[in-house]
Amino acid sequence: MTTVIRQDDLIESVADALQFISYYHPKDFIQGVYEAYQKEESQAAKDAMAQILINSRMCAQGKRPLCQDTGIVTVFVSVGMDVQWDADMGLDDIINEGVRRAYMHPDNVLRASILADPDGKRTNTKDNTPAIIHYKIVPGNTVDVHVAAKGGGSEAKSKFAMLNPSDSVVDWVLKMVPQMGAGWCPPGMLGIGIGGTAEKAMELAKESLLDPIDIHDLQARGASNRAEELRLELFEKVNDLGIGAQGLGGLTTVLDVKVKDYPTHAANKPVAIIPNCAATRHAHFVLDGSGPSLQTPPSLDDWPEITWEVGDSVRRVNLDTVKPEDVKDWKPGETVLLSGKMLTGRDAAHKKMVDMIERGEELPVDLKGRFIYYVGPVDPVREEVVGPAGPTTATRMDKFTRTMLEKTGLTGMIGKAERGQVAIDAIREFGAVYLMAVGGSAYLVSKAIKHAEVVAFPELGMEAIYEFDVEDMPVTVAVDSKGSSVHQTGPVEWHDKIIAAKAV
Repeated sequence: MTTVIRQDDLIESVADALQFISYYHPKDFIQGVYEAYQKEESQAAKDAMAQILINSRMCAQGKRPLCQDTGIVTVFVSVGMDVQWDADMGLDDIINEGVRRAYMHPDNVLRASILADPDGKRTNTKDNTPAIIHYKIVPGNTVDVHVAAKGGGSEAKSKFAMLNPSDSVVDWVLKMVPQMGAGWCPPGMLGIGIGGTAEKAMELAKESLLDPIDIHDLQARGASNRAEELRLELFEKVNDLGIGAQGLGGLTTVLDVKVKDYPTHAANKPVAIIPNCAATRHAHFVLDGSGPSLQTPPSLDDWPEITWEVGDSVRRVNLDTVKPEDVKDWKPGETVLLSGKMLTGRDAAHKKMVDMIERGEELPVDLKGRFIYYVGPVDPVREEVVGPAGPTTATRMDKFTRTMLEKTGLTGMIGKAERGQVAIDAIREFGAVYLMAVGGSAYLVSKAIKHAEVVAFPELGMEAIYEFDVEDMPVTVAVDSKGSSVHQTGPVEWHDKIIAAKAV
C-alpha cells in the first residue's frame, strides 16, 4: 500500500531530532559511563567521568548543548519503495532544511561549524548545512531515519587501512588506538567497519555507532559470528591499554566496540575505525504518513545523582596576579581551579596571530603572562554570558606553540587532550604550562564563565578571540613546566596495573 510522506513532516522530524540530541544523551550511554565511573580506580579518570555525568544532567535540565562542538550532521535514510512524496524539494534539500531549522532554533542556538571551500576560503555556511546523507531504497511504505551529530575532535581521529588478507584486524586496531590519543574524548565507543571497498568500510564504521551500548549482553550470551568475536576481544584488549577517561590513565577507555562487515575483494581487507566521543548524539524515527515523528523526552531519573568534590589538595589560581615563575611547581595530574581573566583562541586565531608576528605586526591583544583557552563557544541565549564552552583539541595548535611562547610571552594554555612532542618541547624550553579541561563538559564549564567579550578578530565568529572572566574553572595540569605529560605517564602506569592485576 502506498504511503504519502509530506515534506514538512520530514523537515520537522529532522529538526526535532537534532535539537533533542544536542542536550539529551542516549540512556544507554549514561548507564555505560555511570557503570565505568563506579568501578574506576584512577582518581583523575573518575573525576573526568563525574564532570561528564554532571554536565549531561545539567544539559538535560537546561536544554542546552552537551558540547560546544554541536557536530556535523550525518543522516542514514531508508526509503520504502511504496512511499510517495508530497514535496516540491529534493530529499537532500528537505533534510538540509531540517538541519537549518534545528541549528538556528532561537531557544537553543547550535554552533554552526560547517565550512564551504574546505581547502580554500573555508567560509562558514552559517546554518551547519549541508549534512552528510546516506540512502537505501528498501521494501515497505515507511521512511526510516537515523540522525547523528558528530564532533570534529572525534571525527579527526578516524583511521583507515587497506590490510593484506592475512593481516590481523585486532593487531591493527591495538596499534591505532594509542595513536588516536585522547582528542576523541574517551570513554566512548569505537565503530569498526571491515570489508567492501575503502568508502564502504568507512560508512560501515560510522553506521555501527548508531547501535546501543550492549557489550555486556554480548558477553553474557557469547559470540555467534566473527564480528561479535572481534567485539569481545577488542573491548577487553583496548581497555587493557589503560588509556582511560580523557587519556588520563584508567580502567575504561571504551564503553563498547561495534563491528560491521561486508563482503570484499579476495585481494583486499579494508578496515576503518571511527570513534564516538563523550558527546554521543544520535536518534531514530520512522515516518508512516501520519505526521511528523517527534522524540520522547527521557526521565531525569535516568541520570545518576553525581557530585564532584575537588578535595583539599586543589590549587586555586588567580589569573590576574599569577606570574610565570609561579607555574614552576605545578605538578602533572594536579587539579587547579582558575579564577580571573583569560583569553581564548583556536586554529584560525592562532594562524592570524602567527602570520602577523611573521610580518612584524603588533598583535591586537597582549599575551605576555596570560593564559589562552582553546575554545569556540556556542552563542548565548537568554541570560547566559556565553553558551557551552568546552575545550577543543589542543594538538591542532601544536604547530603554533613555539612561536606563541617565544614571541608573545604566553604563560599557559588550556585545551582538550594531549600535546604532541613538538609542543611539549616548546613548553619545557620556555617554562610554560598546559592545562587540560574535560572534553564533554561544555555546559558545566560555561557556568564558571562570569563575563565574556570579543576582543579581537570578530570576523572569525566562534573562532574570534574572547576575554573570559572565570570563577573556579576546573582544569588538570597535563604538561608541567619541565615537560612531563600526564597523557604519557598515566596510560603506561594504568596499563601496567591492569596487566599485573590479571596476572594474579
